[in-house]
Amino acid sequence: MTDGAVLQVGTLNLASGRGPTGAVLTAERIAASVASLDVDVLAVQEVDAGQPRSGSTDQAAVVAAALGSTGWRFVATVAGTPGPVRSWSPEDPPVARGPGAELPGPRYGIALVSRRPVLEWSVLPLGGGRARLPVKAPDPRSGRLRWWWVPDEPRVAVAARLEGLTVVGTHLSFSPPTALRQLRALRRWISALPGPVVLAGDLNLPGALPARVLGGVPLVRAATFPGADPRLQLDHLVALGAEPAGPGRAIAVDVGDHRALVAPVRGGESSA
Repeated sequence: MTDGAVLQVGTLNLASGRGPTGAVLTAERIAASVASLDVDVLAVQEVDAGQPRSGSTDQAAVVAAALGSTGWRFVATVAGTPGPVRSWSPEDPPVARGPGAELPGPRYGIALVSRRPVLEWSVLPLGGGRARLPVKAPDPRSGRLRWWWVPDEPRVAVAARLEGLTVVGTHLSFSPPTALRQLRALRRWISALPGPVVLAGDLNLPGALPARVLGGVPLVRAATFPGADPRLQLDHLVALGAEPAGPGRAIAVDVGDHRALVAPVRGGESSA
């Protein structure tokens, strides 16, 4: 990437590869959906790796291959399988795993994928909260639908320093007070990263709030959730010193339960 070059930056909540009906899609269908975005850097949330529920697929690797990228990192927040029955443990410390790294067992977390060369990767643990989210899901013992109180999982951010731009991917807590605390921690961390910076991810905070807290510029203003009939913007691309290079947009895709966001950004002077 040369100074002033334009990159397409995006974010997508993969929902563990589930499609519109809630069924997990094949790796081929996930790849086709992601490839349609045609982005240079993509932040991905709710990513499965080695999970029986999603065919033991390494979904970060599937996304990277679909975009023609060999520069990617998957950062697990959970060891085991997240769900209404607590059968997982926090991944502590969170470690960024890239191409060729061994997977020690079922994992769940976030990924950041880049077509452009990455000069440096870094990870920020953000912790979790005590809130529980009410979710209606089948009881594995009876098969009947019931309400569960699902605990929050740890959260994390991963940064890729490119030439002229740093992109940070994250997925914040479903609890707004916890998400705000995590966003403020991100603001402090980002201030020490080589700029300019774009923060990309499912921030679980609505509208203009994330950009205002960060002191940045929203690259897309559009509802993203739920994906089929969006009413809220929970997914964000926020520029901190990065120059927008055109209008961003929300895109309906076949995978996940959110709409994807994509926006063009102009790189600055070298971040080195």
